[in-house]
Amino acid sequence: MVSSTPAIEIDGLTRRFGDVLAVDALSLTVDEGEVFGFLGPNGAGKSTTIHMLLGFLEPTAGSAHLLGHSVTDDSRAIRERIGILPEGYGTYENLTGREHVVSAIETKGAADDPDAILERVGLDPSASNRAVGGYSKGMAQRLGLAVALVGDPALLILDEPTSGLDPTGVKRLRAIIDAELDRGTTVFFSSHILDEVERVCDRVAILHDGSLQTVDSVDDLRASLSIESTIEVTLKDEPTGVDIGDMDGVADYEIDSTSVRVRCTKPPAKMQILRRLDDAATVLDIDIENGSLETIFEAYTSASDGSPPAGNGSTPPQTELEP
Repeated sequence: MVSSTPAIEIDGLTRRFGDVLAVDALSLTVDEGEVFGFLGPNGAGKSTTIHMLLGFLEPTAGSAHLLGHSVTDDSRAIRERIGILPEGYGTYENLTGREHVVSAIETKGAADDPDAILERVGLDPSASNRAVGGYSKGMAQRLGLAVALVGDPALLILDEPTSGLDPTGVKRLRAIIDAELDRGTTVFFSSHILDEVERVCDRVAILHDGSLQTVDSVDDLRASLSIESTIEVTLKDEPTGVDIGDMDGVADYEIDSTSVRVRCTKPPAKMQILRRLDDAATVLDIDIENGSLETIFEAYTSASDGSPPAGNGSTPPQTELEP
């Protein structure tokens, strides 16, 4: 749901370190109640941007507002209403997990039950009552998420939130994000785990060399770049008289007895293909493999001159994204 006051509004935000331009006139808006992915390779300016949003760094130029408050003038009002999970969440080794959460509750003047929050993130009493100096990375990450959830924040800023989490922890994180969305919370999600970003985010922004390359939904980015999806359909009987080669967005297709494989370049084509096949025969199984967010990411960040990619349907070379 779009709010009259955006959860995050960034206008011309710029940060220089001497001669280095870390963030270059960044402007974007994050609507209330959405999960917004913030992506970029190492050195793109993501961390610098987040530090400016949190008031840790002064912008060289431009402005940013969180929940209607200026990040430079109203930092106290902002901190009362947001939850932060920074990358590499720092803990006090001699304090217990529960004591960390109790301290956050007291600082915010919240009325949360610390045990309920710790249970929510998957830290049981035996763990939460131990000094965090003995915590694994995953346990410390769960604790950081618990602290971020204190006070029912209107905005969650999560920087690499899946770091150190096992599959159970990642699944729990997704459930927490879903529950926060139901509550109306906005989630700003920065991560190098692109599959996870694609799974949870409504829209994504891609930053490269300090400059914003694009902001859109993953499906619309696929369409704008003509990135292919593959549909494999298993039918009960061999179809007769069916032709899908004339459909807009179909790159090519092949029919082998009761198996149909289609490559398409436009997201709306997928449903039209399935309808035509369903009219011709009984559909038993469907498998759709979409062009990955990694492919989109590479398209926008592989050009050395920072130029936007051409939507020619080509697949850029795949490289491993560093954490």
